[in-house]
Amino acid sequence: MIEGVKTKLLKVIPDERGRLMEILREDDEMFEKFGQVYMTTNYPGVVKAWHYHKNQTDNVVCISGMIKLVLHDGRDDSPTKDETNEFFIGEHNRMLVRIPMFVYHGWKCISEKESIVINIVTKAYNYKKPDEHRREWNDPEIGYDWDRKFF
Repeated sequence: MIEGVKTKLLKVIPDERGRLMEILREDDEMFEKFGQVYMTTNYPGVVKAWHYHKNQTDNVVCISGMIKLVLHDGRDDSPTKDETNEFFIGEHNRMLVRIPMFVYHGWKCISEKESIVINIVTKAYNYKKPDEHRREWNDPEIGYDWDRKFF
């Protein structure tokens, strides 16, 4: 696993009224600090990639549908430089993934319906000076193939 990445399996607690799922708590080992929470969606087959942050950590969970979350370590000083991790998260695999600063990340909706992703970040979005450092989804230097893989 890429240095600094952490995961947490999420537990859904059902009762006769519905369900509850805790995502991130201030007493979790992986909690750093709170900056902002936002929701984003992807239509089936859409890729949103690549970017990293210099000043924030992301905590990503897919609450509806399924995504393939992909991380790529481009950090020169990292023991896991050039390593790529895939996480299949959402309705069928409830998981929170902590993405450290300077790690490229993106995702693809792999469900037949729109995915809904919640991101809990450690810094609020700065509209005047966004902390987003981007590359194209098909950047040859990262070299990741977003197509479905058949085994």
